[in-house]
Formats: sequence, structure tokens, C-alpha cells
Amino acid sequence: MSPETAAPGGRPEGVPDGPVPSSRGGERLLDLVRIMARLRGPGGCPWDAEQDHRSLARHLLEEAHEVLDAIDAGDSDLLKEELGDLLLQVVFHAQMAADEGRWDVDDVAEGIVRKLIRRHPHVFGDVTVSGAGEVLVNWERIKADEKGPKALEDDIPATLPALARASKVQRRAAGWGFEWRTREGALEALHEEVGELERAEDPDNAEEEIGDVLFATVAVARRLGVDPESALRRTVRGFAERYERFTELARERGLAVEAMSEQEVRKLFREARATS
Repeated sequence: MSPETAAPGGRPEGVPDGPVPSSRGGERLLDLVRIMARLRGPGGCPWDAEQDHRSLARHLLEEAHEVLDAIDAGDSDLLKEELGDLLLQVVFHAQMAADEGRWDVDDVAEGIVRKLIRRHPHVFGDVTVSGAGEVLVNWERIKADEKGPKALEDDIPATLPALARASKVQRRAAGWGFEWRTREGALEALHEEVGELERAEDPDNAEEEIGDVLFATVAVARRLGVDPESALRRTVRGFAERYERFTELARERGLAVEAMSEQEVRKLFREARATS
């Protein structure tokens, strides 16, 4: 029997039996579905009733970014709230489809359940993996087997941030057998790209070389198990905090930053970093 074969009752083989491992057995999720149907139904909310997938698109994007902000802030209570807002978007879109007789939230959940079972053969089958990195590579390989041969960038949203897009492209290539096998190999490739950037004289070439350096950096991040998008967000946030301290120190000492030498700026910034 394949991992996706339906068990009695229509459930895919592999779904655990027994109580739902949640504080209230998933009942509040069902309440959310009921509330959303009421809001969209007769006598419900006019605003909710007039929405469509396109009009809600910006809200979905905003809520996803607010979840990321809560994660970066390390605020557990805020994360719980923002995940609720994001979950609302999923249920909202599913209810609109149900209103039109296309599919409903159960179809959405069933689809992802079947996908998770198929793409985790090391849990629901007899495949052995060496670690988390191999899990991601296997995911891309199984996806390619399911959907047939595709171009490397097919199905990757054009709106995805560049670092996240690079990471996904590299992960897909790894699923098809192409990746640096070691951290040392990835670092060597990065050093080579930095060297080419140092030798670049034409601005057009410099832009290309910068892109190569960033792409190689993403490859190193993958070997280290680091998400490059999250890493850069954290660095930008840290820089902004240290910059505020830097300008505060400059004001306290009556310094004009534009008149300071590069060495003086760097020294003051290091001090700001140490005291922020």
C-alpha cells in the first residue's frame, strides 16, 4: 500500500489515530470555519461578502510579513496572534471557494496531508536520511518525480525575495543532484567569486559579480543550515539598532559624521556596537 492510499473512512494511510494532540482537540479550528461561513453567509458582514481572492491578496502578504516580524522579535504572544491572522486568510480563501462550489477547507487540508505523507518517506515509509539537509533534497526530488521534468525556475514565484529565490533554486538543483557536497567546497566557490569582484573594473561587470557573490553566499548558507533571508533580516535589524546608538554618540560628542574620516567612523561604530 502506498503512503497515500486511502484508509477506511477516506483518510490517507499514515494519518495517526487517536485524539488530536491539541489543547482542545482542534475544536477552535472548527469554530473558525463556522465563523467564516457565518460572516460570508446571508445576514453576515458586507465587507467579508464582497471580497474575492484578488482583493485579499495584499492582506495575505501583509499578514505573512507580520508573522516574520513576530518571529524576528522573539515575541511568543505576538507570534500566536499573527499566526491567527494568517490562519484567517487561509480559511477565508477556502470559504470563498466553497461558496462557489469549487472546494472547501477540508479539501485544502486533505491536499497538504497527502503531500506531507508522500514527501516524508523517511517517516511514513522505509527511506533512511542522514539529516535535515537530505530531507529537503529528497522533497525536491519527489516533487520532480510527481510533476515531471521542469525548468529549474518553474513554479517559483517571481515575487519571492531574491535571497529566498536563490535558496529555493539551489535546493531544487540539489534535488536533481547538483550542489556543493561540503562546506569547504561552497566556501571555496565564494572566495573565487569575491576574487572576481575585486578584479572587476567595468560597472556592468561589477553588478554581475555582486550577483555571483550573493548567490555563492546563499550556497554557503545552505551548507551551514542557515536561511539567508532570515540572516540578512537579522543583520539589517542589528545594523539599524547600532546605527541609532552611533548617531547618539556622535551627537553627545558634538561630532559631524560627514566630516569624520572613514577610520573615525568605523571606530565610533565599533564602540556603538559594543554598547548597544
